[in-house]
Amino acid sequence: MPLTAKQTAAPDRRIARARAARLAVPAAGHAEFPATLRRTDPLTLLARQDADRVPGLLPVRYGRLAASPLTYFHGAVLPAAADLAATPRTGFSVQACGDAQLANFGIFAAQGRRLVFDFADFDETLPAPWEWDVKRLAASFEVTGRHHEHPAGQRRRTVLAAVESYRLAMHGFARRTPVEIFFTPADSRTLRVVAAHRLGPAGRRVAGVHRFTEIRDGKLRLAAGSPFAVPAGHLAGDGDPATLVDRLGAVLSRYRRTLGPARQALLDRYRLADAARTVAGPGGAGTRSWVVLLVRTGTGDPLFLQVKEARPSVLEEYTGAAVPGGPGRRVVAGQRRIQATGDVFLGWARATGFDGHAGEFHVRRLRDSRDAADAGTMTPDVLRANARLCGWTLARAHARTGDALAIAAYLGSGPVFAEAVREFAVACADQNERDHAALRQAIRRGHIAAAPAS
Repeated sequence: MPLTAKQTAAPDRRIARARAARLAVPAAGHAEFPATLRRTDPLTLLARQDADRVPGLLPVRYGRLAASPLTYFHGAVLPAAADLAATPRTGFSVQACGDAQLANFGIFAAQGRRLVFDFADFDETLPAPWEWDVKRLAASFEVTGRHHEHPAGQRRRTVLAAVESYRLAMHGFARRTPVEIFFTPADSRTLRVVAAHRLGPAGRRVAGVHRFTEIRDGKLRLAAGSPFAVPAGHLAGDGDPATLVDRLGAVLSRYRRTLGPARQALLDRYRLADAARTVAGPGGAGTRSWVVLLVRTGTGDPLFLQVKEARPSVLEEYTGAAVPGGPGRRVVAGQRRIQATGDVFLGWARATGFDGHAGEFHVRRLRDSRDAADAGTMTPDVLRANARLCGWTLARAHARTGDALAIAAYLGSGPVFAEAVREFAVACADQNERDHAALRQAIRRGHIAAAPAS
């Protein structure tokens, strides 16, 4: 998103604009959560997304949503966007993640095997109010704390840690140049705490991509784990199985055109060997998501790509933002803006879908490592370290794409905004539990089909 004249005006004018915004939308007003009568029924919103998803995967989607209030929170992104749209707006936009929750941040191996913490999901990214991301993030820590049965006092400290980390980081970024913001690394001490929990002891680290593979007929192939990882040759009901790999090859050919010459040359060293349809998380279950195995010619060295269907962001109808180039390009452009650690294989394609309809896809490298720690062992201290790191990372993304000085001036130097967002997070978590209960009741009554959660 290009910076506007207001974002590049003289500092005193941007600060004055922020102070005017604070008068119009007081920081304490961010505690507001939409009343029940003002909310659109969340099950209606979820059902609206089912229309063009893979029918056979819809029970999987609802099974995952129904598993717990936490998994429901992970997947009910459209209802969350509808709630956020009904809250006060400061008037400052950034390239928003669109679904800034704990589950959408991760630890990755960057160049030289250096560990970095960054965003891991960009399906909903769009120019939007910065405060929507902050509120979604804060609510995710309240819901996660409840899931782990942390006491109310500990949950309060965790949510405040996330928001205060964002505020303090934004004040720091407001004093830096754009180049300095771009290259600022996360706090190494906090990253070590988070990495120690997420990755666990060295012996427990699991190479994420290799869980998809097996050796068949002496060759590396993608493993079957129906219905959650189905090799193209075993798949029926989503087009002709004999042509699915060819269709994926056509998507990859179009995707290649979105890469620069150097990255095209790198990709050309590999050939398509196998593909499998996978099931995305609760929010994306039912969309077409593929793991593609490419092998290096002559050696068989593997390269794993994720080819994922791109759809309009859930924020679009609430922001009116129009991004040229289609959903695939929107996701890729947004990821490049807010993710500090780039992906050389990131690109997009517009192609005939696997059901005969035109579709949009974004492509990225499937990371070669993943968090392997037992989520059930997350203590309040570890969750709070995650909160501080997520808050800082979100502030960096917003500072890179918005007006850090104006946002910092709006946030001010006191705890009012953080306390207000904490109240919002508690109200959001309460409503999340009621919405989850309503979904489970609809499943029990036979109104919604759901498969056992995986």
